[in-house]
Amino acid sequence: HYFIQSNLSMKLNQDCVLVGENILLVPYSKHHVSKYNDWMSDQELQELTASEPLTLVEEYEMQKSWRDDEEKLTFIALKGTSVPKSKEEEVARMIGDINLFFISSPDIAEINIMVAEKKYRSSGYGSEMLWLMLSFAAQNLSNVVTFSAKISQSNIGSIKFFQKQGFQKTSSCPVFHEEHYEMPVNDPNLISKRASLNKLSYPTYD
Repeated sequence: HYFIQSNLSMKLNQDCVLVGENILLVPYSKHHVSKYNDWMSDQELQELTASEPLTLVEEYEMQKSWRDDEEKLTFIALKGTSVPKSKEEEVARMIGDINLFFISSPDIAEINIMVAEKKYRSSGYGSEMLWLMLSFAAQNLSNVVTFSAKISQSNIGSIKFFQKQGFQKTSSCPVFHEEHYEMPVNDPNLISKRASLNKLSYPTYD
């Protein structure tokens, strides 16, 4: 795996691309919004992610707020590992997204992941997205002690996914119908994976 960066004096993932064996993770940008909004108009995805549909205008506003927020990281997953030659190519290769944010504590990073394109589910892409994000965060966010996932009790697939990755159940929240899972930043598997990340410069589009 490779971690490609250009300028970390800006927002942490402003100009970063994370490269795995089968995917790229690129910062959620304005040119991704229309396709993302199409994804989130799907009722199944709304239920799986416990999300409310947004208008396209609201989605653009949401993208900007996440892009500018220092306490949130959002990447779009692209199929394939070649560096895209254009924004249009990025959009054509989009398969899902992953984000990390702080709400309850500065040392607990909550994580959400979505493989939006059905044909790419249960194919290993979600696992790769997760470990790239966890490795990136573990390397660059020194305040993080724990990674947390809050999952709808009805989303059995997501619960099984996080269990398979090594997350441990810590509590249930009957009020919000959620299961809470966590992984410490010093998890041996994560230490191994983060150690394999390399840093390279990434050229921006013309």
